[in-house]
Amino acid sequence: MVSSDKVNILIVDDSPEKLLSLEAILEELGQNLVTARNGREALRRLLAQEFAVILLDVYMPEIDGFETARLIRQRKRSEHTPIIFITGQGDEQLAAQGYALGAVDYILSPVSPQILRTKVGVFVELYRQREQLERQVDERIAFGYEQAARTAAEAASKRSAFLADATNVLNNSLNYRETQHDLLHLVVPSLADLTALTLTDDAAPSSPMAMAWRESDGDFRTYWPPLGDLATIVLRSAADRVNQSGQSEMLESFELTLPGDSSCTRFRRGAVLPLRARGRSLGTLTLACSERWAEPLDLDLASDLASRAAIALDNARLYRDIQENDRRKSEFLAMLGHELRNPLAPIRNSVEILRQFRFDQPELRRVRDTIERQLQLMVRLVDDLLDVSRINSGKIRLRREPTDLSAVAAQAIEIAKPLIDARCHRLNVTLPEEPLWVEADEPRLVQVFANLLNNAAKYTPPNGEIGLTIEIGPDVVIGRVRDNGVGIAPDLLPHVFDLFTQADRSTRRDQSGLGVGLTLVRRLTEMHGGCVEAFSDGLGYGSEFVVTLPRIAKGITRTREPAPRRLGRIPSRRVLLVDDNADGLDSLASLLRLKGHEVHVASDGFEAVRTAVAIRPEVVVLDIGMPGMDGYEVARQLRQTPDVSTMRLVALTGYGQEEDRHLSREAGFDDHLVKPIDLAVLDQLLAAGVSS
Repeated sequence: MVSSDKVNILIVDDSPEKLLSLEAILEELGQNLVTARNGREALRRLLAQEFAVILLDVYMPEIDGFETARLIRQRKRSEHTPIIFITGQGDEQLAAQGYALGAVDYILSPVSPQILRTKVGVFVELYRQREQLERQVDERIAFGYEQAARTAAEAASKRSAFLADATNVLNNSLNYRETQHDLLHLVVPSLADLTALTLTDDAAPSSPMAMAWRESDGDFRTYWPPLGDLATIVLRSAADRVNQSGQSEMLESFELTLPGDSSCTRFRRGAVLPLRARGRSLGTLTLACSERWAEPLDLDLASDLASRAAIALDNARLYRDIQENDRRKSEFLAMLGHELRNPLAPIRNSVEILRQFRFDQPELRRVRDTIERQLQLMVRLVDDLLDVSRINSGKIRLRREPTDLSAVAAQAIEIAKPLIDARCHRLNVTLPEEPLWVEADEPRLVQVFANLLNNAAKYTPPNGEIGLTIEIGPDVVIGRVRDNGVGIAPDLLPHVFDLFTQADRSTRRDQSGLGVGLTLVRRLTEMHGGCVEAFSDGLGYGSEFVVTLPRIAKGITRTREPAPRRLGRIPSRRVLLVDDNADGLDSLASLLRLKGHEVHVASDGFEAVRTAVAIRPEVVVLDIGMPGMDGYEVARQLRQTPDVSTMRLVALTGYGQEEDRHLSREAGFDDHLVKPIDLAVLDQLLAAGVSS
């Protein structure tokens, strides 16, 4: 293998003796000597190797030295390789022809060994110097490329790190205002001396602006300029133009008077970038560099940040809108519940009044029972609707304790039995002999199975079959509710638990409803750490709902509250009823009078206080939501009046959430009843008498 520090010398001659002689002369140079016996072989050598110098005989067969030299010069790789002609002919015309072909020398033979070695040695040294120079140039170029690549890599790394950190910061909060503040902190001082964020917010009457900048001492300042602030008119005008065009705009040399600064601050350059996300314009992001900002404005990085910021701001805006819509929905549902319960109260009172009389005609009894069943249905629909709202807003807290699922099933059957009987269904119940314990809020779990049984009764044609089975599984307890009713269409089955999802809303009103019962079943089951699934082979083949709950090894024996004793004759009480709903007031008053109580009525808060002071009632049943003076204020005034402070105050309202009960307790109420009231509970309160 040839040493890498040797250079190549090409010797071309058709005479073997001359080749041998020239090799012997040049051997002392210590270089790599390559020989060729004709022009064609020489050209092949030049294709494979690079030479410092070529020694070329003039007279050769086929292709002579001059033609060979001409072909050598036509090739880019060898066009500058030194050529020395060696010949025995001293013709000056031939020498001129050789020099014309680019030869560097024309030597007559026989050659002087010392002269030939010297001349070839010069070209070898020149070749070495040229190689060294090329290596140095290549090294410098490579070093320059390496430096540029390292600089670019460091810049890309810093850029990626900044954008990654910016993404984390912007996604850290879904609070709309906090996201704006985080964006300002990202821009200043990393990208600019000053930034302005102008948002086109549907929730605001005008486009709000937020500004941030770096003071001369390095402090970070923020400012929310009011609309019409003259100091920011330049920024607002540019933001308006960018909002309309959707294209970035450069700002050149402008002045701003910043708050707390008596003089103008000159900004030599700025940019206004559009903020767009999901196909809509959210506003603009302005960056500005003052005279002291040494680095150029990195528009590419700023544009990337603007794109990410737009998505983060849009996410925060959407979350804010969702939260606001949820708040409005909860308020609407609470108001809806109140407004629906108000008319239900006199209906329930009227049904109870009818129960105080004997009817000889079966038709009248059937009408009364129909009204009562439909009333219970309405109450349950309102309760389900409000429960879904409370669960979605996180306002329901489970009170979990060891509970026997068989006992839960028995209570659910008792609740659903009126509807099952009314539609003449046959109910098959299979319960285990031993208790199956789960950690549950018993009333809520009863609600789950009662809703499933009611759903089965509603969607099964009259004289159908409904089955309820409670069984044990591996570490779980399974409850199955099945029917041979209308079934569930395959396209509806995956969505059967979604809110407001119903079967075909046609003229078949036996399947009417709000579409919230099964949603409530799923949410309550999941809150218990379980799951619920629906199965059906299609329309006309019935359905099955399977509730799976975690099983606990053994229930803790609980001391259950004794079942309420049947009340004997309730002592006659002096009762004051207060309600601005005339039908509710009159019907409840009539019912209590039929039960032997002395009843007084008032239709507003002022009349209630006057009447209470005048008659000194033992019990006051007081509506909360009244015009003028509401029930809370009436309760507070009565508690501050010595002569009537010991009376029992019962809140009567359509609002039944925990915060409503808390407010009534704070106002001084002893009890909180939700319309339409359970008359048995009211009887117990009247039997108890005065306030505790």
